[in-house]
Amino acid sequence: MKNYIHKVKYYETDRMGITHHSNYIRFMEEARIDFMEQLGYGYDKMEADGIGSPVVSLQCHYKHSTTFPDVIEISVHIEELKSIKLVLGYTMTVDGKIVCTGESTHCFLNESGSLVKLNKELPAFYERLCMAKKESTVED
Repeated sequence: MKNYIHKVKYYETDRMGITHHSNYIRFMEEARIDFMEQLGYGYDKMEADGIGSPVVSLQCHYKHSTTFPDVIEISVHIEELKSIKLVLGYTMTVDGKIVCTGESTHCFLNESGSLVKLNKELPAFYERLCMAKKESTVED
């Protein structure tokens, strides 16, 4: 999987010229969307199939500040995968230096709001996630 690249925009900084902390959550979302597209199951396909994937928890650990126009490289990996739960980990670096790490937990819901068991209802997607998890574990 290719890492996601985000170049800090001027408007993403605060009055002190530092990237505002709330933007890192957006960067994680951008990277997550890219990750899912690389798996071949982007949010547009998921939604067309009647599946939603809400964030049920989120963590963000700030290590070093970034500023305009830093280029943040974001790697996404699967921390945990169960039939109804996906936990993604994020590592954000600038010039190889870790600036932020994070984690987001997701479930999957059908159009009526019921939990979806990926391994039963979307086995091809679940298998892609399993492969991605295995690949990220091998690289660690």
